[in-house]
Amino acid sequence: MPFLRYVALGDSQTEGLNDGDPLTGYRGWADRLADLLAEADGQVQYANLAVRGKLAAHIRAEQLPAALELRPDLVTVMAGMNDLIRPSFDADAVTGHLEAMFAALRGTPPASELEAAPTVVTFTFPDIGRIAPMVKRLRPRLLDFNDRVRAAAARHGVLVVDAYPHDVTCDPRMWSSDRIHATPRGHALIAAAVADTLALPGSDRSWTQPLAPLPLVPAWRRAATEAAWLGTFVGPWMVRRLRGRSSADGRTAKRPLLLPVRGQATRVD
Repeated sequence: MPFLRYVALGDSQTEGLNDGDPLTGYRGWADRLADLLAEADGQVQYANLAVRGKLAAHIRAEQLPAALELRPDLVTVMAGMNDLIRPSFDADAVTGHLEAMFAALRGTPPASELEAAPTVVTFTFPDIGRIAPMVKRLRPRLLDFNDRVRAAAARHGVLVVDAYPHDVTCDPRMWSSDRIHATPRGHALIAAAVADTLALPGSDRSWTQPLAPLPLVPAWRRAATEAAWLGTFVGPWMVRRLRGRSSADGRTAKRPLLLPVRGQATRVD
């Protein structure tokens, strides 16, 4: 079916961090997906309500009502990773917020008999223990959460981009040096995965294929890289938590209204 009104909900990944820069603007996988939708129909409109640093509860409280007012026919919901990495993570509560969003979006009454309930797409998360070995202790928590996401999505007819089973989603070339945000290539991969899940024209399963192997890295260099990551990214993140601050402070959605899509899609090379 054609999708003419696409709304993206989420945090920094959906906002598009590290695909572009603060001066030129962040693009990200949701923008790239909107471009792919526009290739199929030039009338597509797109809103991106995502804000970096948001927890699932914030996305439900702040972004969901705005999304419902826009009456989309396609919605993507990427949420939960900011919750999962916190010591206070409550799997039941976070899954509850996700399921409430699924229920509200899928239960939206159509504007006319010619419309159906919105198509909703959500995501499992890749193996963070392989992306950032220093946090591999979180793997059991991640596996449980992914299972919960799949089950909640099945109960509400929500499509799932299942990232975890595919090695390519953990490839370091897909992730920025902070190990949190995708590179431009990673954002392109996510867009291709959603397009495949939606069976958009020209999409296929090529996004699941692994990249060519990287050269082996000596153990001492890997250890140095991990130490640098702890000092550069984990340390400042912990300081913000202790001070009660968030990267979301003072920020609003970059594209709060449904507007015509501009630009060309960038596909995975």
